[in-house]
Amino acid sequence: MSNLAYEDSLLAAIYDDDNPDGPDHDYFRELARDTAATRITDLGCGTGILTVTLTGPGRVVVGIDPAAAMLEHAAARPGGDAVEWRLGTSELVEPDACDLIVMSGNVAMHILGDPWIATLRDISRGLRAGGVLAFEARNPLAQAWKNWSSPTQTRTTAVGQLRETTTVSDPDDEGIITMDSVNEFLDADEVINVSQRLQFRTFDTLRDDLDAAGMRVRNVWQDWDRTPFTGSESEPLMIVEAVNADDLRA
Repeated sequence: MSNLAYEDSLLAAIYDDDNPDGPDHDYFRELARDTAATRITDLGCGTGILTVTLTGPGRVVVGIDPAAAMLEHAAARPGGDAVEWRLGTSELVEPDACDLIVMSGNVAMHILGDPWIATLRDISRGLRAGGVLAFEARNPLAQAWKNWSSPTQTRTTAVGQLRETTTVSDPDDEGIITMDSVNEFLDADEVINVSQRLQFRTFDTLRDDLDAAGMRVRNVWQDWDRTPFTGSESEPLMIVEAVNADDLRA
C-alpha cells in the first residue's frame, strides 16, 4: 500500500499513457525555439516525456522532480542520457542559469501555500536576463474538479489490468481540492491508494504571486494556440508566461 502520488513504479509505468505528448508539449517546444533558449529547466518533469524532446545541439536541459520512481523512468527512456536529472524541488534550480523554466501539466497546482511563493522566488533567481517562466493552471471559474470524480472502472494498461476509483472534493477556502484514488493493479496484486491536493488560483492571484516573487506576466493564453485569456468561465486553461521585473524595465 502507498499513499504517495507517483512514488510507485507501477504508477510511473502508466503515466505516459495517461499524459501523452500533445499540443501542450508542442507549445513548450515552440516557446523554447522562439526564445532561442540554450539552458532549459523542466521543473516537475515527471517521467521526462516532454523533457527529452527539449534537448538538442547547444542546449543544456535539466529535469527536476521530487519522485524517484518518475526520475528512474525518465533516465531510462530514449534520449534520457541527454538530460541532467535532479531529485528534489525548486531549490535545485541554479541561480542565473536558465533561459526557460517550464512547469507543465498540473505541476504549479500541486505546489500549495507558502512553498508556491518560495518556488516562484527560486525560479526568479534562476532566470537569466531575458529568461522566461511558462506554466499552466486551471481557471477556477470553469470548475474542472466537478468532472474529475469517476466511479470504479477497469482498463488495460502497460502493466496489466487496472481497476480504479477517483473521488474529488470541492475546493476549500484556499481553492484546494483533494483527489483520492484507489488503484488496484490486478495482475500485480497490488493496491495503491493516492491522495493528491491541488490548488486552484484565479489569474489575479497568480499575477499577485508572481509580483511578490519579482516577476511580471508577459502573456497569458487560454489555449495552446496562444489565444489571449480574457477571464471567462468558458476558458478552462490559463497558460502563463512571466519574466523578471527587471527585464521589463530594461
